Amino acid sequence: MLHHIFDIIILNGRPAAGKSEVIDYLKKVPVNERIERFHIGEFEEIDDFPILWERFEDDDIYQKYGKERLISHDHFTYEGKTMKGYVFKEQFFWNFLIEKLNLLYSKKLKEDKYYHNTKTTIIEFARGSEHGGFKEAYNYLSDDILKKACTLYIKVSWEESLRKNRRRFNPDKPDSILEHGLEDKKLEMMYKASDWEEFSSKDPHYLHVKNYKLPYVVFHNEPEITDKPDLLGKKLDELFTQLWNIKMKK
Repeated sequence: MLHHIFDIIILNGRPAAGKSEVIDYLKKVPVNERIERFHIGEFEEIDDFPILWERFEDDDIYQKYGKERLISHDHFTYEGKTMKGYVFKEQFFWNFLIEKLNLLYSKKLKEDKYYHNTKTTIIEFARGSEHGGFKEAYNYLSDDILKKACTLYIKVSWEESLRKNRRRFNPDKPDSILEHGLEDKKLEMMYKASDWEEFSSKDPHYLHVKNYKLPYVVFHNEPEITDKPDLLGKKLDELFTQLWNIKMKK
């Protein structure tokens, strides 16, 4: 039994902050080295983006056959202008996505009661104030997740998020984890305002959610280092050691 690995890492940040790049880096580190350096064992990701995108595709199929879209619109209005792009009909769907993450995690525990003996779960999502922010999202996380999770927040400014979103956007791969992007105005509408500072301001080491205290650290990724593997590795060494120490004092 491995007692020196994280059970759950929640990975948060604005779109294009560097979350996917961190996961990509961790995948390339051999598991024994990853445990030694980062306290992350064999890991599995739970990301709400594929769930979100599949709902858009489902609605496209409905629309193709002349039926009403169930969950999303294929256009949005911002600052008085109507533009092409998917948005959810109801804000609640962002919380529905968190419930889907809860469900996926619970299935892992049902399939293997010794799951966390060797495995770390990485849960990834972004939230802007426009759809409830991080405070609301965390309130929908299950007790099973909240009692075991630690958070790594990747901090970039809105301007940096916009720059990197433009850089990674591949219109031919809108469903790609590493290459998907948002239209500029849609990104502004949904993610320019963030409640992270307010959400985390009560405590420099713990996020307070319901009756739980979740250890957290902030990764300042501006100027960008997630595109520089050597620097990224050193930074993750530092941050995950810090996070582990906070966890052990809990």
